[in-house]
Amino acid sequence: MLDNNQLLRFTTAGSVDDGKSTLIGRLLYDSKSIFEDQLQAIESTSKKKGHDGVDLALFTDGLRDEREQGITIDVAYRYFTTPKRKFIIADTPGHIQYTRNMVTGASTANAAIILVDARHGVIEQTRRHSFIASLLQIPHVIVCINKMDLVDFSEEIYNKVIDQFEEFSSKMLIKDVRFIPISALLGDNVVNRSENMNWYQGAPLLHTLETMHISSDINKVDARFPVQTVLRPQRKGFIDYRGYAGRVTGGVFRKGDDVVVLPSGFTSKIKSINLNDRDLDEAYAPMSVAITLEDDIDISRGDMITRSKNTPEVVQDIEVMLCWLNNDSAKPRAKYSIRHTSNEQKAMIKEVVYKYDINTLMRRKDDLSLNMNDIAKVKIRTTKPLMVDSYRENRSTGSIILIDDTTNETVAAGMIV
Repeated sequence: MLDNNQLLRFTTAGSVDDGKSTLIGRLLYDSKSIFEDQLQAIESTSKKKGHDGVDLALFTDGLRDEREQGITIDVAYRYFTTPKRKFIIADTPGHIQYTRNMVTGASTANAAIILVDARHGVIEQTRRHSFIASLLQIPHVIVCINKMDLVDFSEEIYNKVIDQFEEFSSKMLIKDVRFIPISALLGDNVVNRSENMNWYQGAPLLHTLETMHISSDINKVDARFPVQTVLRPQRKGFIDYRGYAGRVTGGVFRKGDDVVVLPSGFTSKIKSINLNDRDLDEAYAPMSVAITLEDDIDISRGDMITRSKNTPEVVQDIEVMLCWLNNDSAKPRAKYSIRHTSNEQKAMIKEVVYKYDINTLMRRKDDLSLNMNDIAKVKIRTTKPLMVDSYRENRSTGSIILIDDTTNETVAAGMIV
């Protein structure tokens, strides 16, 4: 039965100390998804730290610095299974300097859990993470209003936080928003229904995650195959073999299909599709395969094989919604490396069109500098063409990252508009 379960990837986000790691620890603990030896190790560590019970946050805070400081720094991935569904959790940091890690953890999520401290309501970091979830087009957002035990399980405060979030989120494109009052520390409405909040008639968090509809984010129409490497094996039976290896990022490829290689524009037909030593009749996203063509064409890493009558844009100028992730500000017209699928080119930021004010979501044009955690619409020019779709149409061919050539740090992540 479990083999047929759908897999749900979800991320947790919110401000520091809102209880993200404690919530995940409670989910794992109450759903009995903790191994006995792991539980014993956490109990021992909790005693050393002077806690009366189990410190649930330790189930995800695995780095030494995290345990010493009591915060989450890196993205912690955890896996668990219930009789109804399999889950991959990405526990992301709340500190503003680790927003880039939140972008990483949320980039493949089907749902986002936004935690809000019931005492503080919606604050700037809540708005920032919610807006990033909107930009990444995460289809489901669950707003968990946590620490309800510290506000006497007040329905009035719960409704006040809902009003705050709805006023803000009305300006964003989020398809499905749900609200759940919880106490991650005590377990109210996490796995089991709360006896302290009888006024809440909705489902607990785990039931919501188990029954949530998962729609595929894979583009099944537009055939895209970015080439990662050229295979020229010299073993018996493969002397004349020339295959192009990569991962299908959209659509379906079949033997005999008419294809075009971009950016060159040369056309051919698919001769074979290979997976290890097997020949396949077709390949679809997200399969990793090798494709051979009937014609000898000069193809290298970064090129893209697509259907002849359904091609992406081939451009050197692109407009991108950019999240600036680096401590250092963007340098005017500085050169960066841009990575898009398997393609890497030099690029520069031509223009910052506008920036978002995170608190109001208003577009600002009075200050067009790019500093850490800024979100802006920018124009980028590359030295060689990229084969792109909009992020709305295809997450893989619609996303880019920028890398500083001198430090090799990822300075920005962007969605092509």
